[in-house]
Amino acid sequence: MEPAYARIRFYGDLADLAWNTDRAGEAEVLVARPRSVKDAVEACGIPHTEVDLLLVNGASVDFDALVGPGDRVAVYPAFCTFDVDAVSRVRPAPLPPRFVLDVHLGRLAELLRLVGFDSWYGNDVADDELAMRARDDRRWLLTRDRGLLMRRTVTHGYLVRATEPRAQVLEVARRFRLSPELAPFTRCARCNGRLEAAPKNEVAHRLEPATRTAHDDFARCADCGQVYWRGTHTAALERLVAEVRSAG
Repeated sequence: MEPAYARIRFYGDLADLAWNTDRAGEAEVLVARPRSVKDAVEACGIPHTEVDLLLVNGASVDFDALVGPGDRVAVYPAFCTFDVDAVSRVRPAPLPPRFVLDVHLGRLAELLRLVGFDSWYGNDVADDELAMRARDDRRWLLTRDRGLLMRRTVTHGYLVRATEPRAQVLEVARRFRLSPELAPFTRCARCNGRLEAAPKNEVAHRLEPATRTAHDDFARCADCGQVYWRGTHTAALERLVAEVRSAG
């Protein structure tokens, strides 16, 4: 007996992300026995968190729907336009822009903090903890690891496409439309704590002599105590903020 397949078509940028697709963005998935559409889609390398709408043989379904031989599946990302009525999106209700980032996205975490977004990060955190923290704290999980986003415990996540940190923060700004909520220089890039104004006399003992002479305005992290001031790097950071504002 010949192997039995379902045919899956990916739309938008999912067509570029999916494995083993043809020029039309279609792939064949083995279904020797019925399997969930979530399993079939993820077998093509697309985490369920990237999917906004699923159609099986033209009907809107959820991730638990079964597909079998000969079925045709259409998979749409977020922010697509559909000429389909009475559909049910599979993406859960959105969360506020609060993030947890995997161990490979430390610099992205710093940049998101610099522009004002609550971004939890640890450089030695296991995938299980990342998934649980995203779920329990109701945060978006940002990662470049497709397998991490395929866990059922992860309901809100995003697969970061870019590899360079500056490009990553612009990508995340576009994806989550962050521009209206930017609050630059209000979070500690080191630990994610809130920054508060600090009188010079309270932090002077921690400053180099040249810094004490040149600056009068300081901020301090309420959690870790890190001290900040407007230094030579500020202009570059302000350019980054302007780019993020334009991107989102």
